Amino acid sequence: MKKINNFLLSTGDDCISIQTGCSNIYIHDVDCGPGHGISIGGLGKDNTKACVSNITVRDVTMHETTNGVRIKSWQGGSGSVKQVMFSNIQVSDVANPIIIDQYYCDGGGCHNETSAVAVSNINYINIKGTYTKQPIRFACSDSLPCTGISLSTIELKPATEKASSLDPFCWEAHGELKTQTLPPIQCLKTEKSPEASQSNNDAC
Repeated sequence: MKKINNFLLSTGDDCISIQTGCSNIYIHDVDCGPGHGISIGGLGKDNTKACVSNITVRDVTMHETTNGVRIKSWQGGSGSVKQVMFSNIQVSDVANPIIIDQYYCDGGGCHNETSAVAVSNINYINIKGTYTKQPIRFACSDSLPCTGISLSTIELKPATEKASSLDPFCWEAHGELKTQTLPPIQCLKTEKSPEASQSNNDAC
């Protein structure tokens, strides 16, 4: 197990960026901000294969970041991101605290693709604080939906009365709400069958 811990990170980009080939990573006791948050990806650029697994991010504070905990991948890639846990995350004035984006495109001009980096078994536990744009965004692939998303003890409130109050967004995201959430997440689809999830996963 590789550890990243006890850091104060202020940057104009991701505080921590986890890229292909990373596995068995334990990140804890990190203060992030300002910056772009903690990201897995972007993965699968230029139709490449990406493999990330067994990542734990916990006991993290984020303030005035563009994103909180994010998984981002380009269309056209392959491989998988699986067995990820985000736990005990405190956010303050974070634009987008929770994001999965399988349509990541840095700079524009990206074309729709059918292949994607599979995303599965992603757990969000005890994520609380304030946001300024959208609390939760799960934008998953049409051809390879996200599976095994679970959320427990999520409490996210607009930072101010003037803050944007966009509802949680889900597209082809399948999983389970372990507890009630704030705001309510009504767009998450019922979990797909294990057989379907496994057959769609690109082996790494």
